[in-house]
Amino acid sequence: MLMKINRFEDASQFYERVKDYLLNHEALHNVLLARCNALIHNPERFDEKPYLATVEVDGDIVAVAMRVPPRNLLLSKIQDFRAIEAMLQQGAAQRAIAQDIRLTQELLPGINAPTAEAKAFAETWHSLTGQSYHLKMALRAFQLEQVQVIPKTTGHFRLATQSDREFLIPWFEAFALEALGIVEPGVEPTVERHLQRGSAYIWEDKTPVSMACHIRVTPNGAAVSLVYTPPEHRRKGYASACVAALSQTLLNQGHRYCFLFTDLANPTSNHIYQAIGYQPVGDLFEYSFIENTAVDATA
Repeated sequence: MLMKINRFEDASQFYERVKDYLLNHEALHNVLLARCNALIHNPERFDEKPYLATVEVDGDIVAVAMRVPPRNLLLSKIQDFRAIEAMLQQGAAQRAIAQDIRLTQELLPGINAPTAEAKAFAETWHSLTGQSYHLKMALRAFQLEQVQVIPKTTGHFRLATQSDREFLIPWFEAFALEALGIVEPGVEPTVERHLQRGSAYIWEDKTPVSMACHIRVTPNGAAVSLVYTPPEHRRKGYASACVAALSQTLLNQGHRYCFLFTDLANPTSNHIYQAIGYQPVGDLFEYSFIENTAVDATA
């Protein structure tokens, strides 16, 4: 049994090699798939050379790894291809990826991956580099194939326009703070991109009261994010109505699925999305790496 790391210089060749593997868990891997698409079709967006690799055993892919600096490492689900040796093989794949990245790159800022893979990689990376780690966010991936009927609320769904910029800019900032725990000033270019692409949507009840955005596509699906309702408009069903309407719009456009991620620490959003028809398909961890501090043993 031979395990090998294969690195790729060309994003198109990498995608052709990994797409079938990633599509086996499309919702869980939707960020990896979308990042491949961006590297192929919009390489000008990225200033640094990406790290693109597969771990293969006897010619079969068991893991996919990608990093576009300065972003976190993205690691796929690791294939449980032999039940008896599954845990051993996962550990071997983690070590192979960590050792290869250590040879080619400086210290990592973090990792996003399914839970077991993320934890195992963080432990291995710490042993190789001394970088400590802590759990920044626990996420759940959801997939929707059919929108369920939900209680009606007042207002209507529409595409955001330039006249909504005054609402969207502070809403994007508030979303980053509430959902991601980061202060993100200077969101105007991001808002403008969504307006130009026609990917930002509003639920309006006399005035805009909620938003949701279409943020990426995969071969069969479309992802929803940036769902935000100002505090004074919450608990009125606006967010549910907005996400349901956007999800139906994306299905009507020919996408087989819609995807989204939720913070496991937010039971309200998890309940809302399941009522719309989103079904959980897997959990992911985002770990941040920190130099010269103690490992968070409770992460």
